[in-house]
Amino acid sequence: MPRIRHGYAHVVNNMYLGWLQYAIGGSMEPSLKSEANLFIAPTSGSKEVTWRKVGNTNGNKWQFHSVKDIFENGASFKATKGGYVPKPNYNRDQAFKVADAKSVRSLTSSSGALRCSKTSIC
Repeated sequence: MPRIRHGYAHVVNNMYLGWLQYAIGGSMEPSLKSEANLFIAPTSGSKEVTWRKVGNTNGNKWQFHSVKDIFENGASFKATKGGYVPKPNYNRDQAFKVADAKSVRSLTSSSGALRCSKTSIC
């Protein structure tokens, strides 16, 4: 599961299923925009999507925001109260369309490690 240190992360169109401690974590006051992801909490254990390791600054500069995410099986996202939602500084070549979170299952259905053997073509 991703852990953001410093800086900014824009997490888009992923499926998080059955995490142990957290789905997205952070330390050292990062900024996060979680957009159109699907979070399916485990049947037992932590249902909170985010995790923060607070250091000497008490986390007062953190920016964690959820935009159009879907939460299932009791999953929850502890967003930063107030403030602005961070925006990526993409140029025209880096920009991309964000699919609806309802499409994440089909978008990610073939993702993951390849299952290859000596007799198969990968």
